[in-house]
Amino acid sequence: MHILLLVEDDSLLADGIINALERERFAVNHVAEGKAALNHINVEPPDILILDLGLPDIDGLELLKQLRKKNSILPVLILTARDLLDDKLEGLDSGADDYITKPV
Repeated sequence: MHILLLVEDDSLLADGIINALERERFAVNHVAEGKAALNHINVEPPDILILDLGLPDIDGLELLKQLRKKNSILPVLILTARDLLDDKLEGLDSGADDYITKPV
């Protein structure tokens, strides 16, 4: 079983993602803010991170950059509404392993 951390501030969307992943036997932890995600990762590192970029407290790209500064090898999937090519390139250049745009 893989432990996944979902960082998503839209509770309805988060619930749908959590339900889908749990059906696939992922253990999912969910937080709605970037600072809570960083704290969670430091205390209980997940196997995989799904990261929204539009968070209420810090931008998801800033969170990702902070993770990568620590040489984190945590796999990160960005799941966001930001769909411009420049956004995708910035996300991947910042250290994301993959980039998916909403709606999924």
